[in-house]
Amino acid sequence: MEWLLAHTHLILIIAALCGFFMAWGVGANDVANAMGTSVGAGALTVKQAVLIAIVFEFAGAYLAGGEVTDTIRKGIIEPSTFTDIPHYLVYTMLSSLLAAGIWLMVASAAGWPVSTTHSIIGAIVGCVAVGIGVDAVNWSKMGDIVTSWVTSPLLAGVISFALIKSVQRLILDTEDPFERAKKYVPLYMFLTGFVIALVTVTKGLKHVGFHFSVLENIAVSFVTGCVVAVIGALLLSRIQPDPEADKSFRFSSVEKIFAVLMIFTACAMAFAHGSNDVANAVGPLAAIYGVMQNAGAVASKSAMPHWILLIGAIGIVTGLAFLGARVMATVGKRITELTPSRGFAAELGAATTVVMASGIGMPISTTHTLVGAVLGVGMARGIGSLNLRVIGTIFTSWVVTLPAGALLAILFFYFFKGLFGA
Repeated sequence: MEWLLAHTHLILIIAALCGFFMAWGVGANDVANAMGTSVGAGALTVKQAVLIAIVFEFAGAYLAGGEVTDTIRKGIIEPSTFTDIPHYLVYTMLSSLLAAGIWLMVASAAGWPVSTTHSIIGAIVGCVAVGIGVDAVNWSKMGDIVTSWVTSPLLAGVISFALIKSVQRLILDTEDPFERAKKYVPLYMFLTGFVIALVTVTKGLKHVGFHFSVLENIAVSFVTGCVVAVIGALLLSRIQPDPEADKSFRFSSVEKIFAVLMIFTACAMAFAHGSNDVANAVGPLAAIYGVMQNAGAVASKSAMPHWILLIGAIGIVTGLAFLGARVMATVGKRITELTPSRGFAAELGAATTVVMASGIGMPISTTHTLVGAVLGVGMARGIGSLNLRVIGTIFTSWVVTLPAGALLAILFFYFFKGLFGA
């Protein structure tokens, strides 16, 4: 540990590079699949998705994630484990960032939407179990994570299924779907604004000095939802039906209205992802910073310096821009055919599930949630509308993620142990 403390700046530079690499992977995979439904449905271009991610990922991370990040991810290991061996915590976090980053790069290049949460957790568990001891891992928390593989996509699928069924009943299966869309889409916009505002005021604003009662929370969220609905209604008023386009596809004009709605749900999904998953990239980096700044002392939580958030933000946006298109194509086009109305249902269902989970502290994967939501939308049209081969590949990649991250992290752990000393 003495050598590490004597070269604090060098270690922090290495950690920053590893953190940027991991953030790049989060952007290429996690943010890409969060935006995949909007891009796949044709509501947004890749450039527009990047711009939305910049704004709303940050807003979600700060307002709904708080100023302090739990750097020992999800309680899967005890900080006291590293009291006498703080340098092992540095090795573990460096190894985990590199391992998870590599796995995310491989998965993104192949177009597999995998979980960044499970990538980093698998890496940390592998390092701790092999490098320190099996007893140092909180296996009950790992059980919760495995359970979330089923619960999060199932819940998102049910919500999205209900949403698309309501769209079919209220709008699509009527004599004048265009006018019905103009009437009911603002209600869906209200719902989007209400859900995101509710998680912000109940979970996030306390971190910036605001404290509201339950009734005040609901009132603020209601007003926010109304404002979003009014803005949406103004935008919709400019859209006119296109009779020529409707001849080849009856709902062509209707889908233009839902394309506007998808801009709102894309913002909601980016916010939800920021509130839940940004710490996957910057949490381990903050843990290393805490050890180096406290002369080897290990704490369960560390304040998040602004430069770490900046590294995370730049890495996420860069990864999305450079390699995000492949995962977007898988989620947005290859699982099932998405139109703006279907994409809206998937995004709002996933965003609602994520912000609910973030509010109650449930371990959840944004990736699994969104894929579950897309499956729910596909099931509303029948199982024949789903590409079962692609779904099988996605599920296989989910199972492989934990052991892949663990194996790579173990190799890097012993590399750093040999490089810097035991």
